[in-house]
Amino acid sequence: MIDPRHFRNVLGAWPTGVCVITSVDPDGTRHGLVVGSFTSISLDPPLVGFFPDKRSSTWPKIAAGGRFCVNVLGARQLDLCKRFAARADDKFAELAHGHTPSGQPLLEDAIAWLDCTVERVEDIGDHLLVVGAVEALDRSEHGTPLLFFRGQYHDVMTLPDA
Repeated sequence: MIDPRHFRNVLGAWPTGVCVITSVDPDGTRHGLVVGSFTSISLDPPLVGFFPDKRSSTWPKIAAGGRFCVNVLGARQLDLCKRFAARADDKFAELAHGHTPSGQPLLEDAIAWLDCTVERVEDIGDHLLVVGAVEALDRSEHGTPLLFFRGQYHDVMTLPDA
């Protein structure tokens, strides 16, 4: 039997980027959730994925709209990470943001974003695998990602040109 705490600690030796998944449900309400499990799946067709916890109260609200935006957070956006990780009725209260081409909330100063439709959702262990078909995307020429490593948030060190 693998101890869940030990499992988490061992996997914490692998750094992950931090993203906020945002969407607007059919009633026009904005939703957002933090994930550290965002990944590229396919170039052709362009597919990405992330793994929300099955117990998430936010994921069903995002799923209801059938669309989402992946906002890749920059190292200076820890405050946004904490905002969207906290339980709150309106995580967007008094938060300026833009919109993707499909109308999903686009967080200001995200270092990259991807506008997606939900392609499919797979039940995997205590999480879901959400596969998104990418319809639009862009990135900033500046900024480094916010990373989560060994239970703490970090910036990436600038590497010298090779």
